[in-house]
Amino acid sequence: MKTFKTIIIDDERLAREEVKRALKPHQEFHVVGEASHVDEALKLIETEVPDIIFLDIHMPEKSGFDLLEELGTVPEVVFTTAYDQYAVKAFELNALDYLVKPLRDERFAKTIAKVKQELLKKREATPDVLPMHRKIFIKDGEACYFIPLSEIRYIESLENYARLYFGEQKAMIKRSLNLLEEKLDPTVFFRANRSQIINTHYIQAIHPHFNNRLQIQLTSGETIDVSSRQSVKFRNWNSL
Repeated sequence: MKTFKTIIIDDERLAREEVKRALKPHQEFHVVGEASHVDEALKLIETEVPDIIFLDIHMPEKSGFDLLEELGTVPEVVFTTAYDQYAVKAFELNALDYLVKPLRDERFAKTIAKVKQELLKKREATPDVLPMHRKIFIKDGEACYFIPLSEIRYIESLENYARLYFGEQKAMIKRSLNLLEEKLDPTVFFRANRSQIINTHYIQAIHPHFNNRLQIQLTSGETIDVSSRQSVKFRNWNSL
């Protein structure tokens, strides 16, 4: 039987016990740890590298959203809270699911079915590269986003930060472009130049540019200049 490493994060012990009780019929979910606050959760996640976390939103000092901001790689997340006013924000972040306490068995079972489907998809993906359906969490100022990699059309470098463009939005993340490139699917994302990576699914047109370079127009209208070296690589990359 496939098992999924699970961590429960909630400042209330009874709430953690409630999640464990709800998980009992679903034995493929193996609880490897519990945490009562964000700093404890950070250490536990780093040590255990869970597949899924059940995360309370409203906790003392730091919230569940603050935890996601501090994680390098975010596991799948199911938010749990007694305060349903957070629901809209949670779904704006494309959370895998959102549960209001006290938990209801029927509703919990539907969540588990959704979680299993997502985790099995991840298991089938290339281990060293983040799958395109993988969601990443970004907290830029007061704005929070939880978006699939497939929705990012391009990324540009800003020293030790990167700016991601998706939909009508853009947001900063504290990661270098080189580090992001290592995690992105090389069959989809292409390094156009020293400071920009593009999602090739968003290419609308390719134009010849000066000195045998290329210029790429994205579906959103932005134009990306491809460096000389990368223009050669792009032509070879797309040849039969």
